[in-house]
This record gives sequence, C-alpha cells and structure tokens, in this order.
Amino acid sequence: MESDASTSPRRRSTSCYSDSGDSSCSEPFSECGSDDLSFTPAAAVGIHRLLLSCAAEASEDAISSLVAELESPSQSLDSLRRAAMELRLLAKHNPDNRVRIAAAGGVRPLVKLLSHGDPLLQEHGVTALLNLSICDDNKAMIIEAGAIRPLVHALKSAASPAARENAACALLRLSQLDGAAAAAIGRAGAIPLLVSLLETGGARGKKDAATALYALCSGARENRQRAVEAGAVRPLLDLMSDPESGMVDKAAYVLHSLVGSGEGRAAAVEEGGIPVLVEMVEVGSSRQKEIATLSLLQICEDNAVYRTMVAREGAIPPLVALSQSSSARPKLKTKAESLIEMLRQPRSPSLRARPTAVVAAE
Repeated sequence: MESDASTSPRRRSTSCYSDSGDSSCSEPFSECGSDDLSFTPAAAVGIHRLLLSCAAEASEDAISSLVAELESPSQSLDSLRRAAMELRLLAKHNPDNRVRIAAAGGVRPLVKLLSHGDPLLQEHGVTALLNLSICDDNKAMIIEAGAIRPLVHALKSAASPAARENAACALLRLSQLDGAAAAAIGRAGAIPLLVSLLETGGARGKKDAATALYALCSGARENRQRAVEAGAVRPLLDLMSDPESGMVDKAAYVLHSLVGSGEGRAAAVEEGGIPVLVEMVEVGSSRQKEIATLSLLQICEDNAVYRTMVAREGAIPPLVALSQSSSARPKLKTKAESLIEMLRQPRSPSLRARPTAVVAAE
C-alpha cells in the first residue's frame, strides 16, 4: 500500500518502548506489590522465629487469641502492634491462615486499625487487609466490614509510604470483586489519590497506582470520567513517552481504557496523545503496537477531525508496515487495515482548514 500522509515533523525514536521484555499482547499487569516487611538487623534477629512460625499454618486457637488481643480495650500499644504484625505475617505467608483469620472475626478489628493514630499499627492493619484480600472469598467480607473509606483515607494520609502503597494495592484487589466494588471505590475518592501517586510516587507506587487505575476504570465506566477529571491523561502520556520509566505498557493500557469515553478521547488529543500513540505503533513492542492501534481506532471512530490529525501525524506508513508484518497477529493486522481505511476516507475542506480542532464524540 502507498502512503497518502505527509511526513510528520516529530523526531523519531529508535529505541523499543518495551518495559517488560514481553512481546506478547496479553495485559501487562501482574499482581500489585507484595507485603515488603523489613526490619533493622537487630530487630530481624529478634523476630526470626516469629517469621518461621508464621510461614506455617497457625491453629484456630492461636489466631482467635490474636484477634481477641486486637479487640481488647486494655491492651498496650506494644501488645496491639505485636498482635497486628503477627496477623499480618500469618496472612502473608499461608493461604489457609487467610481463611482462618477471616473466620475468626479478624477483619473488623483490622479495619478499625486503619483509623488508629499510631503509624506502625496503621501500617500493620492496612497490610494485613492487603494480605487477606489475596483470598477471593475474603474480598466481600472486607468490603462489608467498611474497609473502603478507611483504605482511601490511608492512601491519602498514612504516615509511611509503605502504608499508602499497600492501601492502593488493597483497593486494587477489592475492586476485582465486581463492578459495584470498583464503583464504590471510585465514589470514595480513590481515583484522584491514585493519579497523584502515579505522578509523584516511587517506582513501586507508580506501578501499583497504574494497576489500580486500570482495574477501577475497567471495572466501572463511571471511574473513567473520574480519572480524566483528575488529570490522569497527562502523567500516563509522560510515562508512555519514557522507556526508562519501566511503565510504558501499563500506562498505555490505562490510557486505552480512558479513551473508551468521549471525555477521555478529547483529553488524549488535547494533551498531545496522538504523536505518542503513532510513534508507539512505529517503534513499540508487539504488545505496544497493538494497544496503540486499538487506542487510535477509538480516537478516530466517529470523529473526522481526529482522523485528519492522526493521518497528518504520519500514522499510515507504520500502520501499513504493521498490516503486512509476518509476525503480527491476524487480529492486529485486521485492526491496522481498518484504521488505514478510516484514515484514507475523504476529508472535507473545512476539516483540512481546522487540523488542530478538538471535538469530542461518544
């Protein structure tokens, strides 16, 4: 096929965008960050036996005793910290312990710890709930215990970065229960906080935020608008443009979820997303080429102005190469051919005169 688009003036990158080393087209989201409990060398020696014991199954009586300690109003702060840490470790290391802790009534006292004034106790509570939420059967119980709003509050104002990151991860896991859970988390105010973590967090925080945003926006359509209004598009595009971030794939998938709405498409265009996506089609990994093509298809569908902008950005040559690639999946080739055909549709003189106009279309 011949090109009918002018060469774009943007500087082409010669590096592959891949941040995972995986050229497959499966989603790039693994589970969120783990419970990374660390100690000073002196403290580590003191709790070595505890760690070993927590790796094994705990008796129902032992777990019930720990839960009772959390519920007792007469316990000292040190006793509460120890009981919460033991439950955290028991839930981290053994799947059966997660079931036993929930069955012993451990969820509600752990939720109460999220509002405690002691930062370490709050971190143990957040992370114990994160570990319990690994068990699918516990997710509904955690939500019914009223954990969503306290977790959102911890995401916003917990003293330790670990507690904030683990709160994001716990919310991600709870959002996987169903669409109602994802919508409830969005209504509780989690999305602007996750966008902030995406912008300013450390490497793990950014990855957890992107994974949580993807789950929330995929699980409940109303969350897409919340993410757009919270300014998610700009940091996503920045991460997509930076191969060193290790976040290109994740950010591209979150953006694809957002451009499923008219507001998301308009924001992507206004923030300069078309050049980023076209370059990804040209030089990205196989998975990135596919998700960028799908995003461009959504942007161009039912909007002639956007089609003009994409064509003028030089999208047709890399799309032709993709459609003719022997290594591309047949489904991707079909999508690329559909987008090429869309971009070659006649454009009215009025559209040629307004290549930078932005018109949202659902």
